[in-house]
Amino acid sequence: MNSDNTTHLTPGNWPSEISTDLIVSDSVSIDEVRLTDDALFYIERRPQENGRCVIVKVTEHETIDFLPTPYSARSRVHEYGGGCYCSDNNLIFFVNDSDQDIYLLENSLVSRITSSKDNRFADLCYDKINRRLIAVCEAHDNNQTTNSLVEINIQTGSINTLVSGCDFYASPKMNTSCSQLSWQSWDHPNMPWDGNNLYLGHINNKGKLTSQQHIAGSDNISIFQPQWSPDDILYYISDATKWWHIYRYNESTAKSEQLTTGEKEFGLPQWVFAQSTYAFIDNEKIVCCYQSKAQSTLAILSIDSTLELTSITTPWQNFSSITANKNNIAFIAASGKCFPQLTSASIDESKSPSLSYRVIKSSSKLSVSEKYFSVAQAITFSNRHGLEVHANYYPPTNPDYQINDRDKPPLIVICHGGPTGQSSIALDPKKQFWTSRGFALLDVNYSGSTGYGKDYRLRLNNNWGKLDVEDCCDAALYAAEHGLADKSKLIIRGSSAGGYTVLSALTFENVFSAGASYYGISELTSLASDTHKFESHYLDRLIGPYPENKAIYQQRSPINCTEQLNCPVIFFQGIEDKVVPKQQAESMFAALDEKGLIVAAQFFAGEQHGFRKAETIKQSLENELSFYQLIFNLKAKKDISFKGDINLKNN
Repeated sequence: MNSDNTTHLTPGNWPSEISTDLIVSDSVSIDEVRLTDDALFYIERRPQENGRCVIVKVTEHETIDFLPTPYSARSRVHEYGGGCYCSDNNLIFFVNDSDQDIYLLENSLVSRITSSKDNRFADLCYDKINRRLIAVCEAHDNNQTTNSLVEINIQTGSINTLVSGCDFYASPKMNTSCSQLSWQSWDHPNMPWDGNNLYLGHINNKGKLTSQQHIAGSDNISIFQPQWSPDDILYYISDATKWWHIYRYNESTAKSEQLTTGEKEFGLPQWVFAQSTYAFIDNEKIVCCYQSKAQSTLAILSIDSTLELTSITTPWQNFSSITANKNNIAFIAASGKCFPQLTSASIDESKSPSLSYRVIKSSSKLSVSEKYFSVAQAITFSNRHGLEVHANYYPPTNPDYQINDRDKPPLIVICHGGPTGQSSIALDPKKQFWTSRGFALLDVNYSGSTGYGKDYRLRLNNNWGKLDVEDCCDAALYAAEHGLADKSKLIIRGSSAGGYTVLSALTFENVFSAGASYYGISELTSLASDTHKFESHYLDRLIGPYPENKAIYQQRSPINCTEQLNCPVIFFQGIEDKVVPKQQAESMFAALDEKGLIVAAQFFAGEQHGFRKAETIKQSLENELSFYQLIFNLKAKKDISFKGDINLKNN
């Protein structure tokens, strides 16, 4: 502890080595891991290159950027994308971000396959027998958006529709002999985690789809990650029992068998394509991960008659993008003390089982002492309705400063997006930016969050803008009452749907003294009528069908009730955002300015729904910090500065 500074610096004003420059220069996002016979591939999104998504190839001897500049592998189907490439050993097919067309990458040469101005593609699947791709196609034509499954001739680029008629499609998967195709579909008003259907079709020797058979799922049962085993048996995950479990389909009996049991979640909300929570080691074993009681576990599932599920001891508590090729597996792993990292491993079943692994890439090195890192502490509390709610608390942590008995830290309550999302305990440099400066964080898994079973998820139906808001307010008050925060310095921040929870909490409750909205929703009726297709009926379940429930939409829209809002807010917004248009932030800013409140807004050119550029990430974090320091007098005004083109009304 630095005795010269400890008693003189207010929490929230501690100097920290975790700077925004360090965060963006030393951090990347890792996703979409794929294993082939002789290499591992993954996507690396780099803020330093304006968010360019690079396909990286890893072999035993080297790691190289496989995708040359200026190409960027990213799909914009559903606006959120995913499933932007597929591989067949050294053949890579990918969706290029700038034009959303499909390209072939072979022997370091890139060639264009499609030239379709109004189409977007995702969830690519390679049919090596018929030399074609099967993919989800999202066609944008005259303000109409239609989705279908298509086949794409890789020689000519011609596109033919295979399956159409539903509002949405996902997960086209071919068996190893390319004689059968499975896929998911669903219709409005469902989101895929509400309910969707799994189909199985047969393909003749001319490549034509000759039949379609419904396998599983319904409007109220959600299917996730259908996948074929090496011996051509179809597996999938379903929440038919109110928990996402693994199933196996027997084609001869036309029945499915549930392979896992208990209060475990093997599935995820399908916000993006190509998520993976399990993979086949061989015909007898699956490597998988599941969540239970806020903990994530890696395991081996024997798919013989025993159906034994054996946990693997690892140093991590968070897993994603699981892939396997024979006994080689790879995944993204993280913990409260470890940034998300790409890990390659093999399984030694003679030792209970255990992993022999190597870390290929960490999402962040953050070359500072681990003494700066705040580790999540799980909290469970009862909300005002007596319902159990979960959160992760991060205490202020800095080796040079301590909180004395008189000072309690300012608390930032974080509202995750979705709202069907989940806060992660994975070490995050942006969270450490705050805790190392003397802020406490409370990351709330409010009612409606994933990871606690279907009933917990369904709590938010008809209650969005109420129960999530109450849970976040109750979480902040719980922290203050238990000595974890200064009740006079409670802050709430969130992005997208989390931004809506922020603005609703500041408008309809009287708990917080400041807030930050990142591309948050303030006006629900326009969101119901003007947003993109994927979420255009999302609110039917969360609030009620529109326009029948227009009055409720208006009542729960913060923009309509700004007379109740009496604390400062800062807004950050991408100008090219198609999910939450920038007009929402502009209207809210104008309303608060008219009231004479301290309000700030920053709009970023070239940014969409979610910030990708290094300079955007830097400026938003630094300006948010300066805003709090201004509001709570944590720092002398003459020493507070704002970066970039920000509109600050300091009335």
